[in-house]
Amino acid sequence: MKIHRRHAWDLTPKEAMALQSGLAAEIVCRDDFGPVARVAGVDVGFEDNGATTRAAVAVLTFPSLQLETSAIARLPTRFPYVPGLLSFREIPAVLAAVERLNVRPDLLLCDGQGIAHPRRFGIASHLGLLLDIPAIGVAKTRLIGKHEEVPNARGAWVPLRDGGETIGAVLRTRKGIKPLYVSPGHRIGLASSIDWVMACLTRYRLPETTRWAHRLASQKPD
Repeated sequence: MKIHRRHAWDLTPKEAMALQSGLAAEIVCRDDFGPVARVAGVDVGFEDNGATTRAAVAVLTFPSLQLETSAIARLPTRFPYVPGLLSFREIPAVLAAVERLNVRPDLLLCDGQGIAHPRRFGIASHLGLLLDIPAIGVAKTRLIGKHEEVPNARGAWVPLRDGGETIGAVLRTRKGIKPLYVSPGHRIGLASSIDWVMACLTRYRLPETTRWAHRLASQKPD
């Protein structure tokens, strides 16, 4: 896959925040995609005590959720760990992995936030915008916002709100298991984001896209 790079990555945290605020205006939070035959999971791990970023992209066929292809890339970690700025630390390696794919996914499920972010520009939004692919943030923990208790039933959800704005959903993917924080990344609305996360589940808490990508990103180096 070819990628259109829109900005430099050697930024200070202050410059990165300003860039997020500017690019957030370009995020589309409504459905803007056609048929989906391939769904991809994106996850990132670190090696060498954090000195190396290891990114994995797993592409699954839909609706069978069978692994079609995958790619892994390792790059030196060049951006510090700053909450809210993880995309600047992780995406360079993700883009290197995406470039190695021989197919183009129709939908991305990212291990992280979409617009459920202080500047409405989490890693799913950032990656979706750079690749011009619909993207969903599927996070295991909350970064921002408040919500009510989620009913203890598979598929139950409550809105995640911040400052009077609904920025995502807190989704129970399995009864008796901690919920996930789902938010639109780019070119998809909240209702469809929830539907697609549920459609990519089997019997586990996490969607199969995330499970495959995490497995690849967490492998020990060869």
